Amino acid sequence: MSEISSEIEFEDDVQSTVDTDIVAVARLAAAIADDDAASVREQIEDMHPADAADVLEQLSTDQVRQAARLAPEAFTGELLAELQWDLREDVTDLLEPSQLADAIRDLESDDAALVLEELDDDVREQVLSEVSAEDRTMLESHFEHEEDTAGRLMQRDFVAAPDFWTVGDAIDHMRQAGEDLPDIFFDVYIVDAVFHPMGAVTVSQIMRSPREKKLTDLMGDLRVRIAPDVDQEEVAYLFEKYRLFSAPVVDEDGRLTGMLTIDDMVDVIQEENKEDMLALAGVNDAGLSDGVIDSVRSRAPWLLVNLMTAILASGVIALFENALATVVALAVLMPIVASMGGNAGTQSLAVAVRAIAARDLTSANARRVIIREILTGVVNGLIFAVVMGLVALMWFQNVQLAGVIAMAMVINLAVAGLAGIAVPLVLRKSGADPAVSSSVFVTTVTDVIGFFAFLGLAAIILL
Repeated sequence: MSEISSEIEFEDDVQSTVDTDIVAVARLAAAIADDDAASVREQIEDMHPADAADVLEQLSTDQVRQAARLAPEAFTGELLAELQWDLREDVTDLLEPSQLADAIRDLESDDAALVLEELDDDVREQVLSEVSAEDRTMLESHFEHEEDTAGRLMQRDFVAAPDFWTVGDAIDHMRQAGEDLPDIFFDVYIVDAVFHPMGAVTVSQIMRSPREKKLTDLMGDLRVRIAPDVDQEEVAYLFEKYRLFSAPVVDEDGRLTGMLTIDDMVDVIQEENKEDMLALAGVNDAGLSDGVIDSVRSRAPWLLVNLMTAILASGVIALFENALATVVALAVLMPIVASMGGNAGTQSLAVAVRAIAARDLTSANARRVIIREILTGVVNGLIFAVVMGLVALMWFQNVQLAGVIAMAMVINLAVAGLAGIAVPLVLRKSGADPAVSSSVFVTTVTDVIGFFAFLGLAAIILL
């Protein structure tokens, strides 16, 4: 009974949050329409930055830009870091360099870099001229690394201790450092004389150990040491694999230069999953605030590729125009074979792309997985061959036609299973992103093979 009550309360809380968001959006939109700067500022500042970002993202681009004009001081660094990239770019274009400098001053270095990377080079230079020399050097070092790498993502602020310190030394140091410490950190890294990380001690271990205990006695081994040029997707995989809360980043000489934390990795995992999902659908990333032109630009190229592959499939159909003219039933049943193959291929492809992203599908087990997908396609093909054969027999009263579609179903679903797993593997081997264009190739294979098998068998058996 208590579990049911808890579920009801949770659903009520969720609905209450949704209703609150709707009210907040309506109130903020009204204040913007009235050019009420005080109300816009008050409403945004009264919300948590994450909640304010959610509300702003439900407004149009023009409304958000107007809010930034009316109350620029409400767009704090925390809020800018929470906004989607497209809205953040729109807002930062309207803020003065001095306002941006004030906004990023209290942010962690990785979040500050996130805001700065959306700016034009000349504007970024103006913003950096407004911050301290120390902060400027730290922030500029982020941009020495490529986007979507550990170097761009890492925090330059971390806590390190020499190998001769005790628990009491570490606690005293952290208390004295005060606001100079990162806002959130999980580990104290133990370093040698040349700043190579030797291991790490969790903050919880330090807090429950006696002051005289040496940190090296509590130190655990570092599971990973991450180079700055490692792709963020690989870093997220390491965090997931080893269940990390933080990880050190080291330079080419092995010296500790920064750290990555789990909150950043959650964002990366969400971002990479979104990219894979969009890529499988054949579209690029587009924000909710994007207009028609932006949406067309992101989707039209893939539609063009699909058109070319559809023309190829139509060319296969044209080879059998005499068969289609003679047996009209073929035109009725033909789309079924292609559709079933396409769906089966998409299922296999989704499993393959996810397994590749999770590093579960490797050269060591690829052969076994390929065989599994082919056999799965064959078994599914046999099941639906019986079903579709009976449907065709009852529909057209033609045993040979029923046999043709049954055989074509088995062939196409087996090929679909093979294509769904083989295409992303081949693309990965060639250095391409398996999620980006796999679906186009898999659909082409299943359409061409499906039409060729069905119409070819029909030409041989029925004519």
